[in-house]
Amino acid sequence: MRQPKSSTVNKYKRARALQDDAATAASPNSHPSTSPTERIAQLRLRRVQRDQVAPIPARLADLLPPDHLARLIWEATMRLDLTAFYEPILVVEGGAGQAATDPQILVALWTFATSQGVTSARALDRLCVEHLAYIWLCGGVSMNYHTLSDFRIRHRQALDDLMTQILGRLAHAGLIEFEHFAQDGIRVRASAGAASFHRQATLEKNLAEAQALLATLAEPPANGAEEITAGEQAAQARAAQERLERLEAALAEMPAAQASKPETERGEARVSSTDPEARVMKMADGGFRPAYNIQFATDTAQLVIAGVEVTNAGTDKAEMVPMQEQVQERCGRLPKDWLIDGGFVTLPAIEQGAEQVRILAPVPAPKDPTRDPALPLATDAPAVAEWRARMATSEAKATYHLRAATSECVNAQARSSHGLLQLRVRGLIKVLCVALWIAITHNLLIWVHHGMA
Repeated sequence: MRQPKSSTVNKYKRARALQDDAATAASPNSHPSTSPTERIAQLRLRRVQRDQVAPIPARLADLLPPDHLARLIWEATMRLDLTAFYEPILVVEGGAGQAATDPQILVALWTFATSQGVTSARALDRLCVEHLAYIWLCGGVSMNYHTLSDFRIRHRQALDDLMTQILGRLAHAGLIEFEHFAQDGIRVRASAGAASFHRQATLEKNLAEAQALLATLAEPPANGAEEITAGEQAAQARAAQERLERLEAALAEMPAAQASKPETERGEARVSSTDPEARVMKMADGGFRPAYNIQFATDTAQLVIAGVEVTNAGTDKAEMVPMQEQVQERCGRLPKDWLIDGGFVTLPAIEQGAEQVRILAPVPAPKDPTRDPALPLATDAPAVAEWRARMATSEAKATYHLRAATSECVNAQARSSHGLLQLRVRGLIKVLCVALWIAITHNLLIWVHHGMA
């Protein structure tokens, strides 16, 4: 017969007590009258002794070992020309106001943070007082969230120039071979929800409501109305004004969203009131989410990122030629081969892009399964016909394998190592700044790895 549960529990407790008594009796240090608390107190343990002097270096300079990555990044920044970051803060000596934070500190902080996958200015602010590496980089200079956040997104041209400068150093060191470049796009979730996307009529309605609310808040409260403090009233007005501006920005972006759709579907165009420049895109998992399309062009030799672009187009079809132009401007030359996947392939793009480089891209399967895809069509331009024939050769097929090994590796590093999983900023320019930080960090790590710092 099955015993009651309570009975089983009591038997277990009695057996456990007998085991404990036996173990105590067997111990040479045991005493029948010793309580469990007293026995614990007699154990040899390394206990907390906070009154002692901790073995922490007395100087900031001694916090990190000589080969720590933070030190190497700092040394690399010392060899870079950061004039573009200093120009906005130049002041007359002796002028009023608080001294500005040295841009070299901020460049080193964001570079090291990006290398560790830190993407939040608030998180970086905390690390500057909690983590030894960040404390060392600050060097006794206090940080705050606003300074860190503003610096990250307000220096688009300076970041662009810095990337070009680093590319020049890497090219001079022979780390860019200009044989094969691979281009690929990575769709990254925007800082906006799907529910924030609305049609034009809804946006116009919400805008009218926001305007009415702002006008109401500007009026003195009516007699008998609930009194609020001046601070609360200012906060409500500020929130209403910010919502009004977001809605105005969304409506201003509506023509561009409509133009990206077929004429019969333009009435269905939606724009986010949170991030008007974001677009709903098909992601790698097959779902559709608000996102941006970040493009990287990478040298296959050392995986140096030579080009960065951000677009809100959900397709890569128009992105090859602008990237080639950017690389030409940054590096003063183009590689021999340009490797792209089928998402970039259009016949006009192949024809235009092949003017200075060899295009290596998969040839779409013909509608007629009996036709050889390597044979040119009667309507093909000479560059397109050459591309079809080229991709049928074993040499081109072998070289094309470098594309996946290059682009997928860089994209994976951007996601897993540099935090490019979901954006924390809004707008094309700010997203481009984030992408530039990632490219700069990626290339600077190659610089450090090869002992250039």
